[in-house]
Amino acid sequence: MADERKLCLSGKGVTKVFGLGRNKTVAVDNVDFNFYEGEVISIVGESGSGKTTLAKMLLGLINPSEGDIYFQGQKRDISSHRKKKEYWKSIQAIFQDPFSSYNIFNKIDTVLLDCIRMRGGGRLPYEQKVALMTEACSFVNLKFAELTNKYPFELSGGQQQRLMIARIFLLKPKILLADEPTSMIDACSRATILDMLMQLRDEIGMTPIFITHDIGLAYYVSDTVYIMEKGKFVESGSADEVILRPKQTYTRRLINDVPKIYEEWDLSTV
Repeated sequence: MADERKLCLSGKGVTKVFGLGRNKTVAVDNVDFNFYEGEVISIVGESGSGKTTLAKMLLGLINPSEGDIYFQGQKRDISSHRKKKEYWKSIQAIFQDPFSSYNIFNKIDTVLLDCIRMRGGGRLPYEQKVALMTEACSFVNLKFAELTNKYPFELSGGQQQRLMIARIFLLKPKILLADEPTSMIDACSRATILDMLMQLRDEIGMTPIFITHDIGLAYYVSDTVYIMEKGKFVESGSADEVILRPKQTYTRRLINDVPKIYEEWDLSTV
C-alpha cells in the first residue's frame, strides 16, 4: 500500500563541513530524512551532535556543504533574498533563549504588528490588527491590552516564550522548528508551553520539529524520533520503537540519563 502522507521537508546526503584541512569539522555527515506534514518530529542528541547545525540548514540560515534539502517535494531554492523571505513564510522557529529573538528596541505591539505585515495584513485597519493581536495573545493566556507599552525584556522567561508562540499564531507557518524551546524555563511553564505548541499544531495545521537533548520530552510530544550522534542519524522510527525498544547503545545512554519515575523507564537491561 502506497504511503499517502505528504512530505513537508526532506533531505538527501545533507552534509555541513566547517573549516579546511586539519581544522575541518564535519558537523552534519551525509544525513537523509523525510519529515511528513502533520507529524510531530524530534531530533535528539547531546551537545555537539550536529542537531542545531542541521536546524540552521533547515531554516536556510546556512547552506549545506553537500546534499540537497527539499520543501514539499521540490528542491529548495533560497538563492536570493526574495526567495529566502518567501521560504520563511512557511518555516519559522522558536529558540532556546526567547529574549535573543527580539529586537530590544521594539515594544510588544511592534513585534506582533511585524508578523501581521509579513502575512500580508499591513493595509488592514488598525482595529482589525488589534483584534488579531488580541486573539493571538489570548491563545497563549496573555492580555494584549496589558502588553502594548511593554518591551519583551519586561516579561518573565515563560511569558517571553508564550509571546513567541503568539507570533507563530499570527504567522501561521507550515513548519515550526523548536530548538530547545523549554530548557530555560521552569517545569510548570515547560508543560504549559508544550501543550500550547500541540494545540497550535492542531489550530493551524503546522508540522512541529523539536531539536532537543531531552529524550523524555521527545517521547512526550513526538510521533517520529531521530537520534543524532556525531553528525549522523544512528536510529529513527516511532517514539515507541526508538525509546521503548532502542537498538543503539547511544540511544540507551540518552534514555538512562532521564530521571526514573516508573520502573518501565529503566531500559538499562534492554
